[in-house]
Amino acid sequence: MKCPRCKNPDLKPTLIEEYLPAMGCADCQGSLVSLLYYRHWAETQKPPVEATPRNASAVETTDTTTALNCPKCGRFMMKYKITGCVSNRLDICTGCDEAWLDRGEWELLEALELSHQMSAIFTDQWQRRIRRELSEEMRRTILKRSIGEASLVRVEEFRSWVGESGHKPEIMVYLYRG
Repeated sequence: MKCPRCKNPDLKPTLIEEYLPAMGCADCQGSLVSLLYYRHWAETQKPPVEATPRNASAVETTDTTTALNCPKCGRFMMKYKITGCVSNRLDICTGCDEAWLDRGEWELLEALELSHQMSAIFTDQWQRRIRRELSEEMRRTILKRSIGEASLVRVEEFRSWVGESGHKPEIMVYLYRG
């Protein structure tokens, strides 16, 4: 199998974690992970309990921005956002159930405390949540630009108060009619 990113070097057997085999590229340091092996690893290995979480922004990664072809079957791999706060995306071949991790992406998953939740990243529910969070952040940024930081804080306090009150529908009707 050839590296889907470099196209030239053959992928060699490696371990990205104890008991988690992968096929790795010596040139770009990416890894092809069987999700079957990953799921077994995630079920049998306990998540590490770290005293201090690692800073995800300090993890050096690469992210393939172009479409990749699965090294097994040649089909295009789908890209999935990890979170809304990092730009990296994981690539998956849904036919072969294989994931491509670019250099540093496994370490990024560990720093984000998502290494035992990688399968969830590939779900519609996870991706919808990320889109919802990004949309909310964009609306917040636009409002802040329009009314300023101090007013935004007041709006958010009011929004929270309305949400906690038992009279939200009545308050909203009053505001809309005003």
